[in-house]
Amino acid sequence: MSTLVFDIETVGEDFDALDKTTQEGLTRWIKKESDNAEEYQAALKELKDGLGFSPLTGQIVAIGVLDFEKDKAVVYFQAPGQDFGDFEEDGVTFRQMTEKEMLQSFWNGAKQYQEFVTFNGRGFDAPFLILRSAIHGIRPTFDLMSNRYLSRQWNGQRHVDLMDQMSFYGATRRKGSLHLYCRAFGIKSPKSEGITGDDVGPLFKDGKFKEIAKYNVGDLHATKELYDYWKKYLNFS
Repeated sequence: MSTLVFDIETVGEDFDALDKTTQEGLTRWIKKESDNAEEYQAALKELKDGLGFSPLTGQIVAIGVLDFEKDKAVVYFQAPGQDFGDFEEDGVTFRQMTEKEMLQSFWNGAKQYQEFVTFNGRGFDAPFLILRSAIHGIRPTFDLMSNRYLSRQWNGQRHVDLMDQMSFYGATRRKGSLHLYCRAFGIKSPKSEGITGDDVGPLFKDGKFKEIAKYNVGDLHATKELYDYWKKYLNFS
């Protein structure tokens, strides 16, 4: 079975550049729930920092894909105002593209695979990819959000979300982060280099595009190794 591991990095729009109606719609609830100006400002900062978590107020700046059988990775990444082109580093191919080009390349490549592997892909990566694709007028080549239960999902292709699998579809009290699973299984965590998902927005704003792309590689390899453990010891489907 051909298997593709994938992961995305996203950033949010500038809140202050949004139109007034959008700003009011986004802040309506925090205005109601804040008891004072201090609470409101804290909630507003959190809202601004979280715009990259929604495909309606954010965009994809990197898509990493890793062929499980070949152990070959490619990272598509945005770098506005710079010209890196295509290059290879540590066995990974990096390709500079616009968001639309990244999405087109992802879905074209997806046609070759039967199984897709993510960590929290159903809760974040997949819906983000699908909606951003639609916004760009691109039709996905595979429904990554079909039935979450693997036993009911098989139709020639399937999506294995390791957060779902490791938490037994939410049966465990705490689902756990990728970092915690890496720690438990002795896998190098992508957070060990000092960068987390929260840093992607500021890095993008500062033009640190390569750093974002390289951070994405860490997520890919960690997810691949965790999938290998799941496949050997926890896969009963």
